[in-house]
Amino acid sequence: MSTIFTRLSRWLHSQMPTHEQLEANRFTASVARRQELFRFTRRSVPRGVAVGLLVGIFALIPGVQIIGAALLCVPCRGNIPIAAAMTFLSNPATTPLILAASIWVGNMLGFHADLSTFYALYERSAGLGDWSHWLLSDAAPALLIGLFAISTVAASIGYVLASLFWRYWIGRKHVARRMRWHHRTSEVTPSDSTGPDTSA
Repeated sequence: MSTIFTRLSRWLHSQMPTHEQLEANRFTASVARRQELFRFTRRSVPRGVAVGLLVGIFALIPGVQIIGAALLCVPCRGNIPIAAAMTFLSNPATTPLILAASIWVGNMLGFHADLSTFYALYERSAGLGDWSHWLLSDAAPALLIGLFAISTVAASIGYVLASLFWRYWIGRKHVARRMRWHHRTSEVTPSDSTGPDTSA
């Protein structure tokens, strides 16, 4: 279990943009000056996870995802580095799956996008014109509604899991602190003291 959390922590740190990178971006420079949005607290971390999943899945446009997540963290008071890192869960490897699932969900909600056409366009690496023509059909409403539904559900689940993880992590830190304190106190043994000689 600890190995999984360690790997997850390393992945998050590797994906998080630095404070300097956010300040260098003209869209996020003003947001980067707000230090409270970079603190890791029990409230800001789950909010950052939720914002990152919501924007990352719904937007699906690299660059726009990080900017959108950073800006949305302001009213939500979420952690910006966490939110930016979570947007990378939607990447070139996962985007086709997200799009297919979104179309399927949209069709389940009453729309009529042709999922087989989507697979055909993807497999033959269709150009922008073919994709635009497909989106101008019934695919656009199904895709947008599906993306919104999936991103909202993912954000809700991410918020809950992040809250549980935070409690678990803080609990482990408290247990480790108590064990260190107990270990230190157990090593301190009372010095042998002899009272005054009262023998006659």
